[in-house]
Amino acid sequence: MITRITQATTDRLVASDPGLVRLRLGFSAVLSIIVAVLGILPFHQPLTVTLVAAIAAMTSAFTVNDETPGKQAVTLVLGLVLGAASLTAASVGSAVPPLDSIVFVLLIFVAVYAQRFGSRGIALGSLSFFLFFFAMFLQTHLKQVPALLLALTIGIAANAVVRFVLVRRHTDAEFLRIRRAFRARLAAVVRAAEDHLAVGGSERTRKRLRRTNARMHESVLLIEDTAPEVTGADSVNRLRRRAIEVELAVQWLTITVQRTCAEDLDDDVRDDLIARMRRFRSLIERDPRELPLISETEEFSKMLVEGSRIDEHAAPGDGVRRALAELALADVRAQRVAEHDVSDAADDPEDPEEEKSSAFAYDNQTRSAIQAVVGGGLAVLGGELVSSQRWYWAVLTVFVVFIGSSTAGATFVKGVRRLGGTLIGIVGGLVLTLLVSGSVPATLALILVCVFGMVYMARVSQVIMAFFITSMLGLLYSLLGTFSIEVLWIRVAETAVGAAAGVLAAVVIVPVRTRAVMLDDVSALLEELDEFVEKAAGLLSGAENVSVIEKSRDLDRAVDKVRTTIEPLTHPVNLSSRRDYGWHVLTTVETIAFRARHVAARSQPGLLLNEADRLLLYTGRIRENTAVLRKAIGDPGVSGHGTLIRDDGTPVADRIDDPRARSVLTSLGHLDETVIALGRVFGVEATDPEPSGKS
Repeated sequence: MITRITQATTDRLVASDPGLVRLRLGFSAVLSIIVAVLGILPFHQPLTVTLVAAIAAMTSAFTVNDETPGKQAVTLVLGLVLGAASLTAASVGSAVPPLDSIVFVLLIFVAVYAQRFGSRGIALGSLSFFLFFFAMFLQTHLKQVPALLLALTIGIAANAVVRFVLVRRHTDAEFLRIRRAFRARLAAVVRAAEDHLAVGGSERTRKRLRRTNARMHESVLLIEDTAPEVTGADSVNRLRRRAIEVELAVQWLTITVQRTCAEDLDDDVRDDLIARMRRFRSLIERDPRELPLISETEEFSKMLVEGSRIDEHAAPGDGVRRALAELALADVRAQRVAEHDVSDAADDPEDPEEEKSSAFAYDNQTRSAIQAVVGGGLAVLGGELVSSQRWYWAVLTVFVVFIGSSTAGATFVKGVRRLGGTLIGIVGGLVLTLLVSGSVPATLALILVCVFGMVYMARVSQVIMAFFITSMLGLLYSLLGTFSIEVLWIRVAETAVGAAAGVLAAVVIVPVRTRAVMLDDVSALLEELDEFVEKAAGLLSGAENVSVIEKSRDLDRAVDKVRTTIEPLTHPVNLSSRRDYGWHVLTTVETIAFRARHVAARSQPGLLLNEADRLLLYTGRIRENTAVLRKAIGDPGVSGHGTLIRDDGTPVADRIDDPRARSVLTSLGHLDETVIALGRVFGVEATDPEPSGKS
């Protein structure tokens, strides 16, 4: 019993943090602070200067996330230069008010605008902003600048030592952990399917199926991101293809289970299916390094044999049996590639180069930067009314709600979460301060715990992250000898002012509506879909050799962007009708990506060379429907965009012997149906095609 509970807890931890990436980041931040403090102790600097070293180490630990160690080193050097300028400006500004508030507000524009430059832009902007903020928080002055620059150098150097020496990123070990997380999440989906079948289907178990599938998709993306660093260039695309096949197989299993629940099953059949899924789960819940031992077991062979015997006269539950057999086979193929088994080799094309963002452009990010400046100005004015000494809290809130937000709705939701986390953090900070009762070692230990919690939860929950930040700041006030209940309530008031200023700026100043950005993102997704279908047609017909796997992932990234944009519409603060509309759009575009992944996983060069006419018929119709839908979304409310063309009812896989070719054509047909379904969401009509005499 204890072993089972321990294993289940470990699986949950591994599955919740694939590759233990967040755990590594949190530990690195804490260790960087410790090394920085130890590094500055011989210089006998005051507490405020020591805290600057710790803050520099902490912020560089969780903001610098470039792909390679070389790029990370460059970002750290640039961070040292910009951080020095930021600390100097803050110290000079404090002596010449209101210069500090003017520079702080302008710094918001730079930090928010820098998001367009990717991870390095976000890191440098955030590092500069937070160092400026903490310089005001610690009330540094001009005479301290040399000591502050020394502390900054030690802090960033401490993070470099931790990053490149003490807690180096070992890609092989990280890849193994991600594979373990993948297996844990795969098992979680199968377990959810068991529960769904056991109760005959319910809304609760259906939501659980959807949630576990989404988490497994996250693991697949992490495997794909890590694959180039831990496997040879010739194996990357094979691993990506096999990972997609497993994802598709498990999604097909969940779909089949839901369909089977609608059938009238005998209790014996239901119990047999649940037992089969339980046995399959027991086979995959083991260390990935032991695989593909699953393929050597009697159970695995039995699954494949039983799955192959299913024909058109299938008995109740045979769909689930076949889906289990396909999942088992896909899992073994993926594990063989992950273990560098080249027996399953295939000719895969090179990955395309990524396009670089324009350095200067007027888009949603630029508008967000302008809004942030206005919001920052309002926050300064409102913050001064609350407290002339701690107005910078309001500006900090403006910065936080605009980072990563491109719409008024997203800004509002982040503001609410920030305020909620701060309110909870007030209680946490008060309780923690009372617990330590002035003990410096205990206070330092709790500060490190809060730092770890802040970094670990940053990608999971803004509310919990804000709680740890506020608790940490309460402990810092206690360490500096300025703690009081009044200070904490000023923190709440300043946060509320900052959130209100940010939302007001987002709504009034060149507002960006969530629906408008969503339409732009959906249009961009349809553009990616059109390119994917074009490349897939070229690959399947043998006309060209391209990476449709990578194209399908471009489509996934476009869906992720839609998901992020649409979140304010699906948030509980919205009306139910808007939430239903948002969920309808999101579900449909996710289905488009799912169908595209299915096509990508099955596509091989020249696979449909003998069915070129039929291939062009279906891909041509998908591209035509995509063009009509993009035009309609680009000019909403304007008629005359055209109508979508439905399938003429001819079976897409009729008279095709090759099962893989049959599967690809069927998936293209389903993809076409999903595009039409998306058209219905936006009010675009569909019409039956005119008879053409083609089969």
